[in-house]
Order: sequence, then C-alpha cells, then structure tokens
Amino acid sequence: MPVAVPPSEEVRRAERADRANGSRSRMMSVGLVIGGIISLQFGSSVAVLLFPRAGALGVVTLRLVVAALVLLVACRPKLRGYSRGDWATVVGFGFALAGMNSLFYLAIDRIPLGAAVTLEFLGPLVLSIVTSRRALSLVWAALALGGVALLGREGFDGLNLFGAGCALTAGALWAAYILLSARAGQRFPQADGLALAMTVAAVLTLPLGITTSGAALLDPVTIGLGAAVAMMSSVLPYTLELLALRKLPASGFAVMMSLEPAAAATAGFLVLHQSLGMAEVAAIGMVVLASVGAVRSASSGH
Repeated sequence: MPVAVPPSEEVRRAERADRANGSRSRMMSVGLVIGGIISLQFGSSVAVLLFPRAGALGVVTLRLVVAALVLLVACRPKLRGYSRGDWATVVGFGFALAGMNSLFYLAIDRIPLGAAVTLEFLGPLVLSIVTSRRALSLVWAALALGGVALLGREGFDGLNLFGAGCALTAGALWAAYILLSARAGQRFPQADGLALAMTVAAVLTLPLGITTSGAALLDPVTIGLGAAVAMMSSVLPYTLELLALRKLPASGFAVMMSLEPAAAATAGFLVLHQSLGMAEVAAIGMVVLASVGAVRSASSGH
C-alpha cells in the first residue's frame, strides 16, 4: 500500500505564505471598495449642489465627459487587438454606466437621497443573493436589507413614482455594472476597459445634457464643480472598484455595496447638513455589520 509522504517544511512555509498573501490581497481589495464608496457618496453630495446650475442630466453629462477625458489621457488605451466579445463588453459597460448615473440623478432630483440610495441598493442586494452559494450570505443580505429599509423609511412617504422608478431601474443597472466591470477588468489591462466604457457613456449622455442644460454647461464655475464631481464620483471610485473586483467575488462585492446608504447619510450630514436620528444611526450599524460579515465569510470560506 502506498504511504502518504508529509509535506516538507519548505512546502508548508510556501503554503502559509500563499495564504497570507491571498488574505492581504483580499483586505487590500476591501480597502479599495470602501475608499470608492466614500468618494462616490461625497461626490454625489456635491452634485446635488450643482443641480440648480445645470440640472440633473447636465451634471451627469459634465461628470461623465470629464471622467472620460481624464481616463483616456491617463490610460491611453489601445484600440487594436481585441475581439468582438471584448468590444461588446465595453459597449454594454458604457450603457450601464450612462443609464445608472442618469437615472440615479433623475431620482435624487425628485425624491430624498436616502430613499433613492435605498431603492437603488436593491439591485446589488438581489445580485448578492443570486450569485452566492453560501446560506450565510442570505443572512448578511437580509441584515443589509433591513438596514437600508430602516435608513430610508423616513423618505418613503409620498414618493414621486417617476423618481422611485428611476431609482429602481438604476439599481438593476448597478447590478449589471458590477458584473460588466468585473468582466472588463479580466479582458482589458489596467483601467483600459473602464476608460473605453466611460467614453461610450459620455457619448450617450452628451446629447441629453446639451438639450436640457445648453449654455449652462459652459459656465466656468459649473465646469470646475463638475470636474470635481467627475473625479470624486466616477474616476476614483470606478477605478478602485474595477481593481477590487479582480480579487473579490461578485457576491461579496455586491453585499459590501450596502455601505452606500450609510456613506450617503454621512456625506449628507457633513456636506448638505442633513441631520441623523437614532434610527439612521442604527441602520448604519446594521449595514456595516452586514458588509463586514459578508467579507469575512467570503475570505474564510465559512
């Protein structure tokens, strides 16, 4: 009978090093996601201040056009050597970006920010349940859902139906964005896929922005604030998320997005001077706990 030979000390050391490197890589990806969430929500707060100047679609246009220009200059993506499937991914990614951002800004122009973020989050939440194979993920998803429902309960009375519909549709496109961002990160080097997709999104929204806002888009102050929104809400968070999705599973990433309502409430308090009650604080604790639990479950395999 063959006798199993125990692994040598060198092999055991190499295995421990691989596990440690994998853990550090996952934790770094978690940090990238959290940084992107904070940047995105503070950028959204600044965008709200811009609505009186350029309107919701005008702000979206400024944001995506500036972001596309910055990414094209920084990445200088090559256009040759890609398959039809690669380009289909980029175009789909661009449509998701354009639709998600446009619909969300239309939503927060009509309904409270907390309610809009809560409704939009249902997209990633459903994705986390569908893509996860662990029963414990359902517990974290349920806890996150309870938290975002509690956070948005104050704003659900008398919601504008069009605004609520925009938020829900933006959530579906958010789920598509998560999947397409991960696919683009696998098919294109660095952030090239994001740069190309952002260009597609900018081209799609430019006619809408010009039609609705016109000369307001040429105001120097509006352009400057729009550039700040683009960096905070598009360039930085989408780049960080794309890099993170190369290491994090889509299910864990989707549940981590439960931090979005909490970050939105914090940004609203600091930038827009929106007060936080005990219910909102409790909701923030619930979504943070759900996110931490989801990440630890994904990392440990339990």
